[in-house]
Amino acid sequence: MPAYLSARLCSLALSLLLIAFALPAFAGPFEDGVAKFANDDFSDTEEAIGAVASSGNKLAFPIISALQDGRLMADPDSKKVYVTGTDGKSIDAATGEAVASVPDSASAVRLNNRLRRSVDAALGGLTLQSPDVGTRLQAAQSVFKSHEETALDAVDAALAKESNRAVKTALGEARAAILLFKSDATEVEKLEAVATLKARGDQEALALLTGMGDQPASVTKAAAGAIGSIQNSLAVWSMVQNAWYGLSLGSVLLLAAIGLAITFGVMGVINMAHGEMVMLGAYTTFVVQEVIRTRYPGLFDYSLLIAVPLAFLVAGAIGVLIERSIIRFLYGRPLETLLATWGLSLVLQQAVRTMFGPTNREVGNPSWMSGAFELGQITITYNRLWILLFTLAVFAILLAMLRYTALGLEMRAVTQNRRMAASMGIATSRVDALTFGLGSGIAGIAGVALSQIDNVSPNLGQSYIIDSFMVVVFGGVGNLWGTLVGAFTLGIANKFLEPVAGAVLGKIAILVLIILFIQKRPRGLFALKGRAVEA
Repeated sequence: MPAYLSARLCSLALSLLLIAFALPAFAGPFEDGVAKFANDDFSDTEEAIGAVASSGNKLAFPIISALQDGRLMADPDSKKVYVTGTDGKSIDAATGEAVASVPDSASAVRLNNRLRRSVDAALGGLTLQSPDVGTRLQAAQSVFKSHEETALDAVDAALAKESNRAVKTALGEARAAILLFKSDATEVEKLEAVATLKARGDQEALALLTGMGDQPASVTKAAAGAIGSIQNSLAVWSMVQNAWYGLSLGSVLLLAAIGLAITFGVMGVINMAHGEMVMLGAYTTFVVQEVIRTRYPGLFDYSLLIAVPLAFLVAGAIGVLIERSIIRFLYGRPLETLLATWGLSLVLQQAVRTMFGPTNREVGNPSWMSGAFELGQITITYNRLWILLFTLAVFAILLAMLRYTALGLEMRAVTQNRRMAASMGIATSRVDALTFGLGSGIAGIAGVALSQIDNVSPNLGQSYIIDSFMVVVFGGVGNLWGTLVGAFTLGIANKFLEPVAGAVLGKIAILVLIILFIQKRPRGLFALKGRAVEA
C-alpha cells in the first residue's frame, strides 16, 4: 500500500475516533432545554418548557407533567434534572435512565402563574396527537383556557389530521382563543376568532372577549356585538338552569309529600312524624351501605337498589305500628293527632340519636349517580336526574296501584265515602292501617333518594315536613295529580324567586302566596271529595 494512502487512512480513522469521543460533549436542543430547569430562573424555565415541548422527544410529556405536579426535581450543584414518578421511582430527565435516588440538594422546579399557563399550553400541545379521543378533547380544552401562542403550530397540525367532530370544534375554538390574543395576527384572523367564540357562547368565551385588550376598531365592534349576543344567550340558559333546579327541587318535594298526600287525604290525619319516616329511610340506606362496605364491597353500586325495598318495609312497618297503637284512638280529633305525632317525632329523633349518634352519617353515591354532564349551557348532575326519574316512577306505580289493585279500590272508596264503604263490607280500620303503612313506606323510599343529596342526620325529616304540607294543601288534599303539579309548581317558583329575593324571603313569599291562594280555593288546585266534605 502506498505510504500516502496509509497516512490518509490513519488520519481518517483518527478523525472518526475523535468525533466518536466528542459526540457526548455536544448536547442537542432537548438536553439544553432540560438543563435550563436547573437554573432556578423563571425566564429560563419558560424557555425550557418551550424547548422540551417542541423537541418531539418521548420524555417531553413526562417531564412537563412532572413539572405541573411538582415532581420535576433540579439539583443546583450538578445541574441535573430528575423526574419523580407517582410510584416513587425516579429517572434522569435528560436521558430517561433510572436513578437510585434523587440527591438531597435537589428541589422541585418553581412555577408562577405565567409559567403554569405555559405548562397547560405545552401539555395541551403534546396530547393533541393522542390516539384517545377523550385525551385530545381535554387537550384542546386546556389549550383554549391557556391560549398560549406557542401551542398554535401544534393546534394547526392537529386540526389538519382531526376527524372527530367534537374534537375538531374544540380545536377550532382553541385556535380562535390563541389568535384573539396573538399580537401579530391579522385583522381577518381576529374577526374569524370573534365569530368562533360567539358561536361557542359560554362564560369562558365571554371572559376571553371582555378581556382581550386593545384591538382594531372592526374587531372591537365585532367583539361588542358578540358579547351582547352571548350575554342574552346566557340569560336564557340561566332561566333554563333555574327551571331545571326547580324541577329537581320539585321532585324532592313530591317524593317527600306523596306519602303524606295519601295519609292526609284518606285518613284526615295531620301526621307531624311523617318527616321521621323519611329519616328512617335514609338511615336504612346508611345501614345497608355499611354492611356492604364491610362485607360485600363489590355490591356497592347496587346498594340503593337493595335499600329501596328495605326502607319501604322498615318505614311501612313502623307506620302500621304507629297507626295501630296511637292514631286509631284519635280519629276525629285533628289537634290531638297533631300533638301526638309531633311528640312521636321527637321520640323517634332521640331514638336515632341514641343508636347512631347526633352527627351526620356518610352515605355514598354509586358510580352511576356520580358526576354530571353538560346540556347546552346548563349542568345536570346524575344524582338529581336519577331522583327525578325515580320520583316519576314511584308516582306512576302508586297511581297504578290505586287504580288496578283491590287495596287501591278500597282506599278510593273510603276516601270518597267512608260510611258507604263500611256498609259495603270494607274493613275501614284495616284500610286505615295499610294506608298509613303505605304512606310511611313511600316516605322511607323518599329517604333513600334524599340521602344522596342531603345530610343523613336525626333532623333530616324536619327540613321537609312543612314544605310537604304546603305541597299537599296547595295541590289538593288527597289528589295525587294535585300533589304532582303542586310540588313542581312550588319547586320552580322557589328557584326563580331565590335569585331575586334570597332563599329566606323567597320561602316567605311562597308561603304568603299559598295562603292567599287557599283563601280563594280552600280545597287546593284539584279538589277531591272525601271524608272532610261529607258532613
